[in-house]
Amino acid sequence: MKIKAIFNRDGGTFRTTDMAAYGQKVEDVFQAAGHQIEIAAVSGNEMQEALERTCRRDDLDAILAGGGDGTISAAAGVAWKNRMPLGVVPAGTMNLFARTLKLPLDIWKVPEVLANGVIIDGDIGSADGRAFVHQFSMGLHARMVRYRESYSFRSRAGKIAASTRAAIGVILNPPDFEIEFDVDGHKESRHVSAVSVSNNPFGRDTLMYADDVTAGHLGFYTAPPLSPPGVAKLALDVMRGKFRDSPLITAMSGHALDLHFPKVERKINCVIDGELLPMGRDVALRIHPGELKLLVGADRDGSSIQK
Repeated sequence: MKIKAIFNRDGGTFRTTDMAAYGQKVEDVFQAAGHQIEIAAVSGNEMQEALERTCRRDDLDAILAGGGDGTISAAAGVAWKNRMPLGVVPAGTMNLFARTLKLPLDIWKVPEVLANGVIIDGDIGSADGRAFVHQFSMGLHARMVRYRESYSFRSRAGKIAASTRAAIGVILNPPDFEIEFDVDGHKESRHVSAVSVSNNPFGRDTLMYADDVTAGHLGFYTAPPLSPPGVAKLALDVMRGKFRDSPLITAMSGHALDLHFPKVERKINCVIDGELLPMGRDVALRIHPGELKLLVGADRDGSSIQK
């Protein structure tokens, strides 16, 4: 295979990595497995353009993208629209999609797995046409991200500290709003503090990420209006990996979900794969089964990708 690797040198672990040495490691591993590979380490500001340009090439069989969850989400969206197989090098804080794909979270170990991996037909979600590989959320999560981004941080430790401060702020001031929704024809309205829609249902004994990227449906989760103690309890359930089993969470699933916010009179924010974004009073969420080609470990089916 002929592959192009694009690494966000400003993302997570890569900020403190010798990128020349890392690029050489990746090149050696892929060449040893019989592939041709090009390596590029670019800044975060250059990442989107590099992904777009690379995925339009007709001489490549796949791309690798390396960085945090935001980088991987952007790469998946570009790869999906261009029908380009994507391999993931997790270099972020949480690396949630890499966890779903059951990839090593060590950037020095994952090249060997990908170089001897397989290409599968994975699912990808969309919110009004914008791709997401992990989740769309609003309410508690969006408020926490908004609070966190109001703080200054330059390191992973700083981000964790800012996230902790933001979480405390949300516990003390939880949101409360009304939604109307239609899941595959089932219509309902609810008063909630949080909404989360995932690309395949979250696992039961994990952090908030899917166990399977090929199940073919969205996970849909809501939490009722919560008091500060209720938010604290839900946060504890999330940290314990018991989000889906929390008595505060109502779970559904489906292929198509339409959300409407009937009483919102101010700016609404949502979070798509970790990025805080504005949204309208209506959002159409969809699952696209099998439309994202993914390079994953060979233990998926015991075979190897074509050399």
